[in-house]
Amino acid sequence: MRIATITNYAYIATVVLTLTSGIALFMASSAEHRERDTVARSRTFDALTDSLEREAFALSDMARDAVIKFTPDTLQSWKTRREQDINLENRLVALRDNGASDEEILILRDGLATLDQLEEEQSTAINDVQAGKNIEGVNQLFGGGYEDKLEEAEYRFAHFRSLVDQRTQASIKDATSLSLRLRTLSEVMVGLTALLFLFVLGFIIKHRILRPVVTLSDVVNRLATQDYNVETPVLAQVDEIGDMAQAIRIFRENGLARQRLEQERDKEWATRTLLARMTQRLQGCDTHSAIFRVVGRFAPQIIPDMGGRLYMLNTRTNRMKCVVRWGLPPGEDSPFPPEYCWALKRGQLHSPGRDTVDMPCEHILPELASRAICVPLNAQNKSIGLLTVDNYTPGKEPPYAYLELLAETLALALANQILRDTLTERATYDPLTGLRNRYSLEETLRNRIDQAMIENSTLSCLMLDVDYFKKLNDQYGHEAGDKVLREMAKLITETLDENSIAFRYGGEEFLIILPDVDEAKAMTVAEALLSNVYNHHMLYESQDIGPVSVSIGLATWPRHARADNLVRAADLALYMAKEQGRGKIVVAKSAE
Repeated sequence: MRIATITNYAYIATVVLTLTSGIALFMASSAEHRERDTVARSRTFDALTDSLEREAFALSDMARDAVIKFTPDTLQSWKTRREQDINLENRLVALRDNGASDEEILILRDGLATLDQLEEEQSTAINDVQAGKNIEGVNQLFGGGYEDKLEEAEYRFAHFRSLVDQRTQASIKDATSLSLRLRTLSEVMVGLTALLFLFVLGFIIKHRILRPVVTLSDVVNRLATQDYNVETPVLAQVDEIGDMAQAIRIFRENGLARQRLEQERDKEWATRTLLARMTQRLQGCDTHSAIFRVVGRFAPQIIPDMGGRLYMLNTRTNRMKCVVRWGLPPGEDSPFPPEYCWALKRGQLHSPGRDTVDMPCEHILPELASRAICVPLNAQNKSIGLLTVDNYTPGKEPPYAYLELLAETLALALANQILRDTLTERATYDPLTGLRNRYSLEETLRNRIDQAMIENSTLSCLMLDVDYFKKLNDQYGHEAGDKVLREMAKLITETLDENSIAFRYGGEEFLIILPDVDEAKAMTVAEALLSNVYNHHMLYESQDIGPVSVSIGLATWPRHARADNLVRAADLALYMAKEQGRGKIVVAKSAE
């Protein structure tokens, strides 16, 4: 039951009890009024009857005096007294029906009738005296019958007063008893009203004040510890406690909003920290593969709940090739031309689901296009790569700003790596043949020998020289000579396996390092090179400028040389091959 209903019932009960108490008090007051009225009537009856009795005896005395003396004064006095006696009788007759019982009225009437008889006898006696019948008049008033009537009148009035007194005492007793009962009832009603008021007051204080205050106090204590998950009570009461509950609810909502902002700030700070750390790690990368590993490590943390791919532009095939993927993005990793992507064509972020209507990218499956986001990697107004992500939760706003920032960071790192690779290639590779030059020979040879020492293996070195190259230059020109050198580099690359390393040592000389290859296997490789070069048709402007032959010097570590003079040993072997007529393979002498 609602508190409002209880208070309404309590209010009605209080009103009923209060009205009952008031009615009881009013009835008690009425009983007291009736008691006072009864006493007043009794006193009035007593006073009148007593006066009438005294007047009757006084009138009788005056009548006797008038009969005996028969003077005008005495006669006038009697008449005056008689008129007064008549007035008293009239007043008593007027009051005789005012609350008197039938017995009292009957006795009163008998007493008045007796008085009337006495007055008639007095009138008769005075008339007899006036007629000269003095003896009859005197006997009339002094006789035994007259005295009996006086006693009878006295008795009647005394009996009347006695009955009135008895009735008055009974009425007073009844009125007093009724007044006491009514006052007791009124006091009981007042007590019940007070108890009901105290009960309702205690109930309201407990349920409308104490309980809400205790609940709100617990909520405030939990909010003070920044526990904003606590549920604030919903109080519909319109009072200070309701205002307090509303204020606490607003405080909690503000706390939740502040907590969400702090979480977003912390998340944003964590993302920025990850971006800064990734940038630092990218600065330490010296290869594309190292960059790709960093991206695969940091991208899922920077962009959680979103799978993605990193594409690089292959300038030779003009295709975007997937180099890194994370988060199991849907779709395929197949290469595609740059014109398939609107982000690459526009040079800026492209998200078809971001706007109401937009063009999907052709390299993404149609059913996935609405949630795909493409961000180009631009460097120096050119697209060198592409970042694509799939928004797993379309209802959540993707972090476009961080996607663009991530793309800018990757674009800068990849552009720097491309620049480093270009500079390194120009510094370590021969631009004519595409082979390594002497700049990186010393470091590469030292690393290979150290590895051979660790693995307890061998390392062979071949030194090649194009025979009669100066004569070929003089006869066909330097362009023909450059063509021969390029063809030689191609033949060497085709002959060697992936572990072998070829260098353009200088001019028409080439050097080959063969890791984990002994003398016999190195001889096999040298013979293959010698044969392939000799059998290759050298054409320049549709003119056969061959055949071209090479001289080869072979040295194997550690048999033919120490670690620091392996190239020297191969060079001496080459010199011996030229001395012996060119087009030959000469093995260096043993170092023992």
